[in-house]
Amino acid sequence: MLMRMLKLTLLCLACTLVLGAVELPSKKFLDLGAIKKLVATAEAEAAKRNVQVTLCIMDESGNLLFLQKADGAGLNTIQFAQKKARYAALYGRPSKAAADALAGGNLQVLAFPDGFPNQGGLPIKVDGRTIGSMAASGAPSEVDEAICQAAIDALLK
Repeated sequence: MLMRMLKLTLLCLACTLVLGAVELPSKKFLDLGAIKKLVATAEAEAAKRNVQVTLCIMDESGNLLFLQKADGAGLNTIQFAQKKARYAALYGRPSKAAADALAGGNLQVLAFPDGFPNQGGLPIKVDGRTIGSMAASGAPSEVDEAICQAAIDALLK
């Protein structure tokens, strides 16, 4: 009986040592500091361009992290910014890719869940992995995208 308990104790100790040696992977994510930097840069870029936009930031799964509508932006921009950002987060590519596919005659893009063929949403990538996305809506689409690109560039430098 004593020998059996000793073996069981040694087995538990061995398992604890092995499990203790396992290291969890580290994951980059958009924390509050990163979100604030993205927003501040995007606001400055929008002001420089004299446009009023809604800004949206999502995590890599398309969950809303931040949403802000400028006073002069239209109400429709709230939904548009979210759709652009969700597309960029889930598909890991700019929402312009869907717009280009549709312009090229690919109607399948309309059948994809969360597909939104409109420029202005960009994925945020670190080490080749999408960690989130940002979108703007309210200015011409190429300006929306440029605002987000300026913010992402400032964050990643």
